[in-house]
This record gives sequence, C-alpha cells and structure tokens, in this order.
Amino acid sequence: MAQNLTKYLHKNMDRQAGIDHIIHRTKIVATVGPACDTYDKLLGLVKAGVNVFRLNFSHGGHEDKSQIIEHIRNINKTQPYNISILGDLQGPKLRVGEIENNALPVVAGDILTFTNEKCVGTLERIYLSYPNLAGDVKIGNIILIDDGKIEVQVVNILRNGDVKVEVTLGGTLSSKKGINLPDTKISLPALTEKDLADLNFIIDQQLDWVALSFVRNVKDIVILRSKLEERRSKTKIIAKIEKPEAIANIRDIIVESDAIMIARGDLGVEMPVEKVPMIQKDIIRKCLHRAKPVIVATQMMESMIERVKPNRSEITDVANAVLEGADAVMLSGETATGNHPALVVETMRKIITEVEKEYRYNREEDLKPQPHSPSFLSDAICYNACKIARDVNADAVIGMTQTGYTAFMLSSYRPKAPLFIFSKERTLLNQLSLSWGVRAFYYAEEQSLDAIFEDQIHILKERGFINTGDTVINTGSTPIQLHLPTNVLKITNVD
Repeated sequence: MAQNLTKYLHKNMDRQAGIDHIIHRTKIVATVGPACDTYDKLLGLVKAGVNVFRLNFSHGGHEDKSQIIEHIRNINKTQPYNISILGDLQGPKLRVGEIENNALPVVAGDILTFTNEKCVGTLERIYLSYPNLAGDVKIGNIILIDDGKIEVQVVNILRNGDVKVEVTLGGTLSSKKGINLPDTKISLPALTEKDLADLNFIIDQQLDWVALSFVRNVKDIVILRSKLEERRSKTKIIAKIEKPEAIANIRDIIVESDAIMIARGDLGVEMPVEKVPMIQKDIIRKCLHRAKPVIVATQMMESMIERVKPNRSEITDVANAVLEGADAVMLSGETATGNHPALVVETMRKIITEVEKEYRYNREEDLKPQPHSPSFLSDAICYNACKIARDVNADAVIGMTQTGYTAFMLSSYRPKAPLFIFSKERTLLNQLSLSWGVRAFYYAEEQSLDAIFEDQIHILKERGFINTGDTVINTGSTPIQLHLPTNVLKITNVD
C-alpha cells in the first residue's frame, strides 16, 4: 500500500485539503450574489475563510447559478479546498404584488383589501400571492408585512376570496414585500411548483446540500427526501427553522433531517423576538445530541453590508453562536449584495478564531452515547475516541466514514484535537465542510486496517498536519470489506 501513497498525496490530497486553508472549526457559510459571483471574488471569499457557498433560489435564474457552480467546482479542482454548495429553496414565500409608485403610506386605522386578482396595489386593493388566504385566516389573525414593519389585523373575510384588514402598525408599503402569518396555519405545500423546478436543477447539478424553507413538520422533510430518493440523489437535507409550528415539532424534524438552519429572520417575525435567543440555544443543544450539523443564520453582520466594521452587538452575536456550539454561522446580504464581501468573511473568521482560541468545548462530558440508539456501539467508540484524545492530549483524531455518520458523531463531541476524516465517497468530502472541525480527505484503499491507519498517518504527516512524536487516535471498522459501523479505536505514537 505504501507504493500508492505518493499517488494519493499528489493526485488527490493536494487538491482536497490544503494546509494553507485558514483553520477555524466553526464553519462559515456565505451567500452568493452580484457582489461576489465571479471566479476571482469567490476564490477571495474562500481564502478569507468561507467553507460553504449558499445559492439562494429566491433570486436569479438557473443559468446564472450554473455559472456560479462551475466557478466553485473549478476552485475545488484547482485549489486545495473542499468547498460545499448549498441550494436554498424559496419555499411558500408570500408577497404583496406591485404597489403604485412603489410606495404606499398606510396609517393605523386604514382598511386595506387583500385580493387574489392581480392588480397594482393601492389603498383600495392589494394583490397577495396566496390563493387560499381567505380559507386559512380567521378574523382577528395578525398579518405582518415587510419583516413586521407593518402590522394589520383581519377584520372581514369576503365570499369572493378577498380579505379585509385593519392597519394596526403603519408604515410605507412597497412592491414585492414579504408577508408573515404568525397566527395562521397555511395550507400551501412545502414544495411549490417553483421549488420542484429548482429541486430538479439542484439534483441535476449534484449540489451537496438542499435547504427546505418554512418547514412546519416532519412530513415536509419526508416529502423532500422522497423526491431525492426517486432521483437517487446524494444531496443532504437542511431544514430551515423559521415558523412556530417547526419549534413545536423540532425533535422529529431534527431526527429526520441531515442538518438544521436556524433562520432567525422570519423566525423573529413569526414569534416574539424575545424568545429567539433561547430557541437558538435549545436547537443547537438538541442538534449536538443528535449529531446533526446546525447553522445559525440571518443578520449576523448586517451592518457590514455598507460599513467596514461590524456593530459590537454583531461581534457578540457571532461569538455567542460559537460558544453555544453551532457548526456554522451564515452570511446573507453581507456577501451577496454588500460592499465588502471578503472583508465581512475575514472579520467573521477573526471573531471565530479568537473565541475558539480561548474556549474549550469538551462536549464528551455531557453528550454521552445513548443505550437506546441503534448505533450505540459505534457511538461509544466515537465518544471514547474523543475522551481518550483529551486524556492523552492527542494531536489528532482520525476517522473513516462511508455515510458521513462517524464524521458527524466525532464532530458532535467537539474534540480538542484536530479532526481528520477519510472517505472513498467523494460526495462527502464537500458535504462535511459544513460540519464543525472536520477536514475531509479522499481515500479508497481497502487492505488491512493496520495498513490503512498507517497510510492515513503518513498522509497527514506528509501534508504537515501531524509530526513525528505526535499521538493520534484512529477509528475504523473491521473486517474492512464489510463496511461495518465504526468498531475499532487505536492509539498511535507517530514515528
């Protein structure tokens, strides 16, 4: 097997996990938009610290996204990175239509009429893209417009499908602004016609992750997974948590999903804002217990859309997400349309590394393997690998995976030692870029387990990740050919 080492180092490893990539364990997700959609700008963001690029399917067409995907894949082919691509479906996003002069002042006490018939909005009638509004809302329900800047209350539901509302909090309404219905269970499907078309594109392009917006219950995830399985897609699912119904069903949603995004924008509109911090903390804790990656998203560094420095509260927000154990933090408009995309990423990365320099997670103390888990024995190996790594002050924890499970489990224990994952599944190399602390490597040899462990150590040593005299913890499974769950743990002093 040693004769193949050089082949792996030069053909696969140099491109798959460069030592020069900035090391920060909490990953950075950046949204791509007009401010950063060229090859050079995307590469600049990667060098600043981006691990995952988000493509927002609420904006732009498939042709534009195809070009962006090609740029990212060229970065992965020619540069020493594993950059993941996340396709974010729009979901049943409700919006008003065109507004006369794109500005309609409304004051408390005004009576407005929402209609399903397309028209230019005035004080008389406003088009709303929700065909079953009259069937879903009830008198007294609150409707929020433009992220809650305007608030109205349902006062009458007409037989023709129109809904009359009274303005309770005024402002200026402009075209295409979003609508939130915090008191209403909407009947729209989780996947709209647009989403299905976008999903087919995502599957065709073999993106790493797909995010489902406005998840309400586990059935929404099951429907999406069935669509992926029909196409034999390896794309993994992120459930976006932004509705009260999702909070009520959060345990089942976490279990069924591959990862979670805490989308605080709509969540903070649909629910009392004072509840969001503890919801965030609770979801992160639950995701860690289930070994599911979790992203904290929305308005993390929003002031840097225009400014060159963040607000102090934004700095603390990013730091708290790191301290709470989030796998990743996300940038939206800051990189998509902001004036300083690379600077925003660099600033976020500096905050992360400063917090991680001082803070030690040691999650193996409170995240113990659960005896009722169907993977209990494998979980116990991962748990003890991280615990022993801490006890012996190991310099690396090395895992092997076919499905990603071992990587997610090792990551969830937040080991102090650097975490390296080897897999022959190329799809996983990029997908694992979302997971806390993971650096992934392609490796497909299947001889003896001892030889594989030795090979992996040599690869990491050649790449400069470990040195002679270091102590490393390897996990794997035997017999090799059966591809069983992780069942072996070994401690090695590097020669």
